[in-house]
Amino acid sequence: MASGSNLLPCLAVLTSIISLTVGTSFGKHLFASVGPEGTSSLRVGIAALLMLAFWRPWKQPLDKDAVKRIGIYGLVMGCMNFCFYMSLDTLPIGIAIAIEFTGPLVVAILSSRKALDFVWIILAVTGLALLLPVTPGAVSLNPVGVAFAFAAATLWALYIVFGKRVGHLPAGQTTSYGMTIGAILLFPFGITHVGAKVLDPHIMASALGLAIASSAIPYTLEMYALKKLPRNTFSILLSLEPAVGAISGMLILSENLTLQQWIAIASVMLASIGSAITSKPHEVTVPDSKEAADAEIVA
Repeated sequence: MASGSNLLPCLAVLTSIISLTVGTSFGKHLFASVGPEGTSSLRVGIAALLMLAFWRPWKQPLDKDAVKRIGIYGLVMGCMNFCFYMSLDTLPIGIAIAIEFTGPLVVAILSSRKALDFVWIILAVTGLALLLPVTPGAVSLNPVGVAFAFAAATLWALYIVFGKRVGHLPAGQTTSYGMTIGAILLFPFGITHVGAKVLDPHIMASALGLAIASSAIPYTLEMYALKKLPRNTFSILLSLEPAVGAISGMLILSENLTLQQWIAIASVMLASIGSAITSKPHEVTVPDSKEAADAEIVA
């Protein structure tokens, strides 16, 4: 139960999760017009422009080493976003998030190495086994979508690792430059699908809404919450995202899941929550969104 002083930060985290998952669910409607490639490119590109305008990162100089580190960080960010949106093309959002979530979970467990972490490993593996067609009753999932989701999970783990290497730099500068590099990387993929549709006001309005809902709002709220909440509490709250994503997909996209899939998502969430509860303050916890990862970098 949140104390009075923690109530607003907790509500901020929950609002950020809802904004992210609802925005992403509505963003899937753009797939019919510009595909997942165009959608991810527009989302990252517009978010980069918004962050550049807000943070004005060029005001602070960078040395060559910082430029190199931000460059790698940005490339990983762009590839991660691309793979996640490609997975959404064929997978329900809740399942895609649950699979992708194993990336930061692995980083968190490897940073701890306590005996109890085997319990969280077993829970995560159980969740994946229930999702994938390796257990009786598992619903067949598109293998290409699953491959993209696991690629996004791997890239998310790398994103945290490389993000820590730029942790000494201002968060706004790092994220705005990284997002810009990611946008440049995705541009060739997006332009072939967007093309002249960039002039369509309906498509651009939807893309702007996606960028605000899935990037600007979550980043702002999570940066605020992380400064007010203990990191473990922050990570535990963020572990709700797979379930909120599944509910969002069900209500907005009619992506109904089976009982076994809900149990699988719950297993991954419990693994995340358990890892966050048992981690020490100096250890990596499980950030449940890319915005949270950025926030943790500078915590």
